[in-house]
Amino acid sequence: MNTKIAGDINILGRFCGKQDIPELTSAAVRDLCGTDRVDVMVLFGGSILAGGDLLARAIRDGIARTTVIVGGAGHTTETLRQTVHSSYPGIETAGLPEAEVFQRYLTEVHGCRADYLETESTNCGNNITNLLRLLEEKHIPCRSIILCQDATMQRRMDAGFRKHAPAGIRVINYPAYRATVAWNGERFVYQEDIPGMWSVERYVNLLMGEIPRLTDDDNGYGPRGRDYIAHVDIPGDVRRAFLFLQNEAGFGVREANPLFAG
Repeated sequence: MNTKIAGDINILGRFCGKQDIPELTSAAVRDLCGTDRVDVMVLFGGSILAGGDLLARAIRDGIARTTVIVGGAGHTTETLRQTVHSSYPGIETAGLPEAEVFQRYLTEVHGCRADYLETESTNCGNNITNLLRLLEEKHIPCRSIILCQDATMQRRMDAGFRKHAPAGIRVINYPAYRATVAWNGERFVYQEDIPGMWSVERYVNLLMGEIPRLTDDDNGYGPRGRDYIAHVDIPGDVRRAFLFLQNEAGFGVREANPLFAG
């Protein structure tokens, strides 16, 4: 039973954590896009600390001509603030938007900075619309872009970008981390060491919340529902894993917090 639960969690994790290239390198970008670097890379503030480390490496390696961090305050913000401050007490994070927290983390820990910050967005929807507005206002060319979000929300971010962005932009999805859950005989654990990672319970809760949102029906976020995102196909194995985790394993679905609605 517990081995099946872990396997089904990983099915949801691989689906939600859409990843278009095997590693974030110039060679991998060139294989997909025909050029060594993209115009823009954006880190969304819903990510854990691993996203900051990934962006720092991308800045060092020159993966993108322009880097942006997007994020105001949302349902994951206080966790990010506490994680950064507890890990690095010299970094003050109280009351800061996600983008500012990550910028301070980049500066203090990695010695680099993103080019632009967006600090007003509160959810995945206006993460995208505010990003597009910033690119337009700053006259930043964007024919290719890397989207980096927490793995639980990566596919939804991609669908939101496809909904709102101009046609013709090459999108590369690269989530902040890849997690594999296993049962060690006593409890569920991660097989990887991921900086700032959610507890397994929170990770599963976030994944479970994504499937109803991605489902294109009356209650979902797609065109047939609230029309926040482009259509997403939910494969059969993902649907079966979700239903098993919900109905047999007893995992709940995260409800949207109205405080952070657009």
